[in-house]
Order: sequence, then C-alpha cells, then structure tokens
Amino acid sequence: MMRYIIKSGLLTLTVVIFFLSKDIGIFWDNVLFVSKMGGYLYDHDIFNWLLPDIIDPGHPPFIGFIQALGWNIFGKHLWVSHIIMTPFIYGLLYQIYILVSHYIKNYKYQLLAFILILADPTLQAQFFYVSPEVIQLFFFFLSVNSILKDNIRLKTLGLFFLGLVSLRGMMLCAGVFIFELSMYVLIKKRNLFDFLLNPKIIISYIIGAIPAVSFIGWHYFTKGWVFTHENSPWAGTNDFANIKEFIFNLIVISHRYMDFGRIGIVVFILMVFIFKRRLFNDINIKKLLLLALTSVFVIIIVSLEIVNPMGHRYFIASYISINLLSFLLLMQLNKLRKGIYIILVTILMTGNLWIYPERISQGWDASLAGLPYFNLRRQAIEYLTEKKYDLKTTCSFFPNVAKVSDVDINNDNRSIKEFNQDYDIVIYSNVYNLSDEEYEILEKDYTIIKSFQTNRIYVNIMEKKQGAVWERRE
Repeated sequence: MMRYIIKSGLLTLTVVIFFLSKDIGIFWDNVLFVSKMGGYLYDHDIFNWLLPDIIDPGHPPFIGFIQALGWNIFGKHLWVSHIIMTPFIYGLLYQIYILVSHYIKNYKYQLLAFILILADPTLQAQFFYVSPEVIQLFFFFLSVNSILKDNIRLKTLGLFFLGLVSLRGMMLCAGVFIFELSMYVLIKKRNLFDFLLNPKIIISYIIGAIPAVSFIGWHYFTKGWVFTHENSPWAGTNDFANIKEFIFNLIVISHRYMDFGRIGIVVFILMVFIFKRRLFNDINIKKLLLLALTSVFVIIIVSLEIVNPMGHRYFIASYISINLLSFLLLMQLNKLRKGIYIILVTILMTGNLWIYPERISQGWDASLAGLPYFNLRRQAIEYLTEKKYDLKTTCSFFPNVAKVSDVDINNDNRSIKEFNQDYDIVIYSNVYNLSDEEYEILEKDYTIIKSFQTNRIYVNIMEKKQGAVWERRE
C-alpha cells in the first residue's frame, strides 16, 4: 500500500513539474543537443546519426533522437519536448527514492531525506530544462541501485543505455564500474582478482559497453575524429591544461560543490568529520562516500586535465550522494538535528536565488535563477518585430546565438547572429557570461533602447552609438 502511495506521489510530482516547465525554452548547451541535433534528425532521417561537423560535438545524439521521434509523433512544439522528458523525470525520481530506501527504512525519514536531495538547485534545474542529465542520471542510478540489490540484468540494462546518452554518460559508466569494484574490495573485503575474474560481473560491463564502444568506433572510422577536429567550434576546449590551469580547475571544481547553497552541506559534513569522526565508521556512510567519490571520478580527472572544466550539472550524481550522506550523518546526532535539517534545506533552496555580480561567470543552467529569462527574451523579440527591426541585423551572445525556434521550438526560423562589429542591434541579458572585453564594448559603444526585467533578470535591447567603431582585438 505504501509503495503505491509513493509511486502515486512521484507521478503527481512529475505532472506538476511538466505543467510548471512546459513553456520554458531550450537553454544553454541543450540548444545544441536538443534543438540543433534533434532538429537535423527531424528534418532528415532520425536513424542517421551522422551529423554535420558544425553541430557534431562527438556525443551520441540520443536526446536529439528521442526529441525528433516525439516531434514526428506529436508535432514540433515546446510542450512536446517537455512531455518527452516526463518518463525519465519520473524514472529518476523513483530511482532516487529507491536509493534512499536502501539506506533508510522509516518512511518519515525517507521523505525527509528525499526532500533534502530534491532541494538541490542544480538537480531541480535539470527537471525544468529539457536536459540530457535527467536521462543519464536515471540510467546511472538504475545501475547503482541494481548493484546494491545484486540485480545483474537491470545493471546491464542501465549501463547499456547510459553509455548511449552522451560522452559523459560513458564516463558515468566508468564511475559505476569503479563504484562496484570499490564496494567489492573495500566494503565486502573480497579479493580484487575475484571481481575481475567473475564472469557475471565482467560480462555485464562488456554488454553494457557495446553501444558506447560501437558509437565511438563508428564515429571515428566514419569521420576520422572522436571529440573535436581542427575546424570544430569546440576546438581548444579539450586541450590539456598546464599547471596553472590545473590549479585553477581544482578551485573551480571545489566551487561547483559549494555553489548554489551546497556550501551548507559541505560545511556540515566537514564539521561532523572533525568533531564526530567515529560516525564515518558506519557501513552505510562508507558506501555513500564511495558513491560520491567514484561516480564522478573520471569526470573530475578529465575536468582537471582540460582547459575548460566541466559545469555544475556534470557532478549531480555526486551531489545526490553527498546530500543523502549528510542526512544519514544528521540522523546519528542526538541534538539539534531538526534545526540543522531545516537550515540545510533552507540554504539549498536559497541557492535558486543566487545571482552573481554581472562580470562574474555563473552556471545559469545549474539553478532556477534564470527562469524569467525565457519570457523576457520573447518580449524582446516581439518588440523588435513590432518596431520593424530585422533579426538578420541583430546579434547576441551564447546561448542566444541560434534560430528563435531553437529555443522556443516553434516555426520562427529567424536567426540571431553572434555578436560582432557588423550588427547595430544587440540582445543582451545578464544570463550571458561575457568576456571583460565584450562588457567594455557594450558599455562604450552601445546604448540601451529597451529593457525588460523581472526580479534581477533582465534582457536589454542595445543599439550601437552613432560613430562608434568596433575594433577587433586579437
């Protein structure tokens, strides 16, 4: 009976998320993964995953494929893009509950732990944006929960699809392997070679790796490259970091774990470790520590080694594990645990209100702070249309350098170009992370002719000042 109530509650939450998010446009990197990749498959052949280099980042176009499939069935609309995600949203919510129920048997405490996990702004944002993170997190936790329940078949199924979602999904597959290996050796105290020679375990990973290995091999032999090529729009982002960049990346990744309210969780765990270290001897605490570290181990290593470290949302598997870890630690405290729980949830929820000063880059796809942007952007485009401005002469910045339809999934195929000296009209919002040079150019050479604002999010329409000359700086 209780399981039925829980499943009904999760289904209701999924429906609520859909109705709250159905008008939210495609955002950030998802303009590429959802709109451009999906749009190409929709316009051509959804089963031909050989994409033009200009929209091919080397990832399998899995989310683009399911979007194109849904558009073919229901029509190409924004609400369709969101409803396609609802099975994965429900699936992820259910897998998070299964993870919680593995460690906590009391239904009241399960609910409280579940709320603490869902309070994370970066996780919340993925539910509201059309994001591949939801899909790969579903398959990731399906695999992890299957390991905890010793279900080889479900683990293999989870791995099979996880590696097909994206290159990061493949990294999470490696995280699943490292987690199971660590559990086998460090928790179960069994021999490493017993693990490596266990046919059921190894075959499950071999089968699970087939889609990922097949895609990478097919892509390489077809195109001659895997991640980027010399003319790729992403060329240089995967270059190896030097010592200075490595240290900077370490600081950035540390910040990712404390950003948007997670600092409360981190400080709490550190304080418990300092003053009540014995609590970390608990077997469940050790398991969650392992999961938090091993799940994103490969992602962290790659982020440290490349020039452009990965964003907040790539570490969500670890955030979820850490939040659940903090709850288990909290339950072992005799005093103040109610007050501390309320503080932790509150700090996390306020993370959706965190907006940095304009010249400090922010992970806008990692919280709900930027939600007003989509309506403001539509108002700006409507204003330009009413005033007879041609969008062909309008420019903007990432992620607004795209067709209008790439964000709103409609029939408006007018394009907004990338900011340069050839355009007199600029659409600017504080959700764009600009370089210092670009800020200086806007302040010096452009003036605001119309501004749209909700709370602290705004979209400005700016016009080049008469006589202003834009000088390209190499």
